[in-house]
Amino acid sequence: MDLTPKRYADTVVLATAGRIDHSTSEGFKTALAPHLARCTAGQDRILIDLAGVEYISSVGLRVLMLASKQAKAQGGTIGVAALQPDVKEIFDITRFTMVLNVFPSVREGLAQLSPPALAAFDAT
Repeated sequence: MDLTPKRYADTVVLATAGRIDHSTSEGFKTALAPHLARCTAGQDRILIDLAGVEYISSVGLRVLMLASKQAKAQGGTIGVAALQPDVKEIFDITRFTMVLNVFPSVREGLAQLSPPALAAFDAT
């Protein structure tokens, strides 16, 4: 699974598309790993743009949960944004909105995570 990174100041927005399920979750985890390594206090913040994701299974949620735990342990910040209605429903039912920072849009996520990143986003 591909992640398309875009840097805005101290925040990396990672966009992905399709389904995050049993067949793609390992690729998602592998693609996320190098970004997580830099998600530490004083370094990169991560915002995962899920606008193109039509479905996420429990295996995909597990990858996000482990990523969140790793980021927190490293003093970093991670969030997800722009969930499609079906994915948002999955997050709501599983209460994943309490596990991860969930934002209605990438812009709103950047506004909460990093004002300099929001300024860079708005400048593009």
